[in-house]
Amino acid sequence: MRFFLSILCLLVTPYSIANDAQNSSLNITEWHVEWEGRPRDPFVDTLGRTWFCGQAGNYIAYLQPETGVMKRYELPPDTHPHNLIVDPGGDVWYAGNRNAHIGKLNPENGDITRFPMPDQNVKDPHTLVFNQAGNIWFTAQWGNALGFLDAQSGKIELLKVNTPRARPYGIKMDSQDRPWVVLLGTNKLAMADPKTLNIKEISLPRKDARPRRLEITADGNIWYVDYAEGFLGRYTPDTETFKEWQLPEGSQSKPYGTALDKEQRLWIADTGVSPNQIVGFDTKQERFFYRTPVSSGGSVRHMYYHSVGHAFWYGTDSGYIGRAQIIETK
Repeated sequence: MRFFLSILCLLVTPYSIANDAQNSSLNITEWHVEWEGRPRDPFVDTLGRTWFCGQAGNYIAYLQPETGVMKRYELPPDTHPHNLIVDPGGDVWYAGNRNAHIGKLNPENGDITRFPMPDQNVKDPHTLVFNQAGNIWFTAQWGNALGFLDAQSGKIELLKVNTPRARPYGIKMDSQDRPWVVLLGTNKLAMADPKTLNIKEISLPRKDARPRRLEITADGNIWYVDYAEGFLGRYTPDTETFKEWQLPEGSQSKPYGTALDKEQRLWIADTGVSPNQIVGFDTKQERFFYRTPVSSGGSVRHMYYHSVGHAFWYGTDSGYIGRAQIIETK
């Protein structure tokens, strides 16, 4: 363990940042994963265990943060899990990114139920998210599709994205139970209508933008990070308007993992700098207010906020699972 679409408004704001004592700060704790294998995409279950994927190691595991003890579960050959989520009953759902299935792991006995992709051209389920009924929407990056899995019946429905090679990537649900997606292969967001299953694509202001992750604030705004040019952007669906801020490291930042806390602050991983750093952005005051390095090294690809612990979790390519505890200051 180590401590350590009309565009009514487009604003690009130059950065000025210093750690601000009037806002929150981070206390980062990191645990080394002995199996390494690119541990990633953590998720905290109702028992407080932090589950994560071993993408290159072909396993799923959990960490007991209080003791540092980890337990590993082997997956079918060539699964290379990319992402996982845990339902309230404790079952772990994962994306079999290399062998065309979504799996459900029973932690009690290690049994795995596989749900294969119904289209041989969609082989790479990528990122999963629950809807309000406990069913799953997911992206398939190279399959250029969104998918819907009925958790009870196991039936999967696939929706192809109209733009070729759009590379659907990060995905989140809004308050109307609609999935929003960033399209990494182009400069677009997308939203699927759960009733009609139609996909609406929305072009970003800059043609060279390549959005990678997104968050949705309580007011319904869509926040995305542009990996290519180092911007944080906000899209307001009601007015179809954009506003953008360049990150502190500018075009070198390569923003990747994101987390939204209960105070509606965004935490963003800059992966273009070494070591990676976490940057805080206040969505209400519209300013960057904090940054700190991730000392273990390796890219932070995905982050998950756990409201009970008021912390967000991440994995690094260098073989660590990290917890960033958010410390409130007066």
